[in-house]
Amino acid sequence: MRRMEFKMERPGLLEAGQEITVTEGVLPSNYYYTIDPALAMSANIPFRNRLKSQKGVVTDVIENARGFYVTAEFDEPEIED
Repeated sequence: MRRMEFKMERPGLLEAGQEITVTEGVLPSNYYYTIDPALAMSANIPFRNRLKSQKGVVTDVIENARGFYVTAEFDEPEIED
């Protein structure tokens, strides 16, 4: 399973166990992913690490000093750097 982290601006929008759909955005040298409908956004992902799945499951939602973070799992192999 591949895990990705997303930044969420407000609490209570997502919870563990919830199924999600992501939309892919393209930058000049990266992709980024948004949990629909604009609930949370990923960091920039290099082209070589493109996410192939559009559906996933939220595994964790945490709050820290920098905000709210959502971890989601997708049914594809983990990326090796």
